[in-house]
Amino acid sequence: MKRLFAIFTIITVLLSACETSQGPRLGPDGKPLPQVYRISAGESNNVIFRMLDSINALRQAAGAGPVQMNARLNAAAETHSRDMSRQNRPWHFGSDGSSPLDRVARAGYAKTMLGENISETFETELETLAAWMELPGTRNVILDRNATDMGFAWHQEINGKIWWTLLLGG
Repeated sequence: MKRLFAIFTIITVLLSACETSQGPRLGPDGKPLPQVYRISAGESNNVIFRMLDSINALRQAAGAGPVQMNARLNAAAETHSRDMSRQNRPWHFGSDGSSPLDRVARAGYAKTMLGENISETFETELETLAAWMELPGTRNVILDRNATDMGFAWHQEINGKIWWTLLLGG
């Protein structure tokens, strides 16, 4: 009897190890529900440079020159990401009525601001970039041949929601 119990226990353990995962949960649109993507302080620079490298790869493939990070555009992008979170809406105007042009000028950027892409999501920076590339308006900002400078920032809320802002200028 002990032997039969031991065999039954071993078989149960082995079968439970073979349990298949159900995969990602799907929403009503058939797409996977978002997973929370947490950006740690130590990961911050990696996020920025993954975005810069990815944008430059896309620009190269489209025949456009590379862009470089610009501290003033980064500051304007960070300010807007935080402001969108406070307003709880993704849009191009600040809570004080400022436009992207106003914010870039306030940050001291002396060249021309060419475009701003924004997003409210739980997705990674690369998933957000892929979504921007699917839409003609946001894709045109990324691939603008006049762009030489890039600003990129985000604000992540406690619940994991991320407010992304990308600025291009030149």
